[in-house]
Amino acid sequence: MAIMKVRFYIEALSNDRKALERAVEEIVKSLKNESTVKVEDIITEEILENPEDDVLKYSSMVEAELEGPFEEIVKATMRYAPALVEVVSPAKIEIDAKDLMKILGEVSLFMGKLMEKFGGLVAYPPLDEIPKPRIGYNREEIEEMIIDGKEILYRFVIETFGKDKESIEETMLKAFAYEGCKVNKIAVKVQEERGDRIYALVASELISPFEVLFQLTAKYAPVAISIIEPEIVDISATELQNALTDLGGFVHELTHRPLKKKLIEKDTFKFRLS
Repeated sequence: MAIMKVRFYIEALSNDRKALERAVEEIVKSLKNESTVKVEDIITEEILENPEDDVLKYSSMVEAELEGPFEEIVKATMRYAPALVEVVSPAKIEIDAKDLMKILGEVSLFMGKLMEKFGGLVAYPPLDEIPKPRIGYNREEIEEMIIDGKEILYRFVIETFGKDKESIEETMLKAFAYEGCKVNKIAVKVQEERGDRIYALVASELISPFEVLFQLTAKYAPVAISIIEPEIVDISATELQNALTDLGGFVHELTHRPLKKKLIEKDTFKFRLS
C-alpha cells in the first residue's frame, strides 16, 4: 500500500487551563509512542484564552508530521481527530478496491461505535424542495462517470427508521442526491415495526467521487459496503486531505459532545440560580 506523509493539526480544548496542559502532554506522549506510523516534527503552540467562549475558553494546537500507509494514517486520524490534515506527499495514490473496502469497513465500525455512544451525525436541511432524483443509468453513462469523472460505483447498505417504506425511500434518495451521489439502484426492506415507525435496511447502488464515498461511510456507518468498479481507485492529494479532515472533524464532534453538554448544563444551572 502507498506510503503517505501528512501533517496533523490537532486542536485541544478545555474550560480548565491545567486540564488542557495535561491533555496536550498526553497527545504529545501518545504521538511519540506511535508504532504503526513514523512521527516527526512535533510542535505545541501556546495556550490561548478566548474570554468570549464560556464553554471551552482555552485552546491549544499540536502539530505533527506522520508517515505511513494510507490505512494507518486513517486509523491515526480516528485516534487523534485532527482539526486539519495536510497531505504533504504523494500527489496521488492508487489503491486496490479490496484494500479500500477494508479501510472503509474499519471506518464504519469505529464510527458506528462512537454514534452508539454519542448519537448520530446525519443532519440535513428540509429536503421537501429537493426534486426526486433520477434512478438508474445505462452502461455507457456509468463508464463515462468512472473513466472520465474518476467516480466510484459501489453498494451501500444502511439501517434506518421511518414512517413507512415509501417515505424512507424518498428521503434517502434526496439525502444521497444532497450528498453528491447518483443513485443507480435502491431497495428498502422492512425489518420490523416499532410503534408508529418501521425499522428498515436500505440497500443502494451509488456512484460518487471518493471523497463523498468516504464521508458517507463515516456519517452513516453502513452495515455493508462493496466497491463494484473500478478495481484500482485513483485518489488525489486534495481528495485525501478533504476526506481525512472531514473524518477528524466527525470524530472530534462526537467525542466532545458530552463535555459541551455538561458545561452548557452547568452554565444554565448557574444562570437559574442567579
